[in-house]
Amino acid sequence: MGFSTLEAILIVFVSFLVGSGFLDEYLGIPLSNIPLFQYQTDWIVGINIGGAVIPIVLSCFLIWKNHLRLLKVFLGIGIVTVVTFFVTAPDPEKGIVSVFPYWILPILVASITSVVLVWREKKKAAPLAYSIGTLGVLIGADGLHLMSLLQQETPTLRSAVIGGASVFDMVFITGILAVFLDGLFILQDKRKKNG
Repeated sequence: MGFSTLEAILIVFVSFLVGSGFLDEYLGIPLSNIPLFQYQTDWIVGINIGGAVIPIVLSCFLIWKNHLRLLKVFLGIGIVTVVTFFVTAPDPEKGIVSVFPYWILPILVASITSVVLVWREKKKAAPLAYSIGTLGVLIGADGLHLMSLLQQETPTLRSAVIGGASVFDMVFITGILAVFLDGLFILQDKRKKNG
């Protein structure tokens, strides 16, 4: 995606460290989840730094840095959003969930869509895959299912955290694995041309 190995490791490490809640306990202040609003008396809605904020910022940075055409970005996000919406569902106990093997579909779709959209500029496939993967899952899962989740009454006040599983959230995992698949595809394509 244009990052060095050290930068990539640092991004994942910081995302995990900040998003996991480890620093919250150590420092005694809430850093991992930012509260956004309370919905009636049942839910407190928040956003996780490692599972949502960092992927959003990274996606915006990659779109800007790689001069990705916004039409292609929005088209890719739209496709991943639709697929994600249909493979996820709200669960008042766990949040927005997807079961195996369905959670793999947004990863595959983000990877294939990015390669198709930037076929002539393959070096842009990985940044596009990450951006449409993370933003598409964020909108399709957490965004579009949020109201359905909040409509469910709970016996006690609960938290609904966007990207709440930190680096283990579907948002984060989709972006990383879509980039990995694009990398494999491009490597295979280069071998065919050189071989």
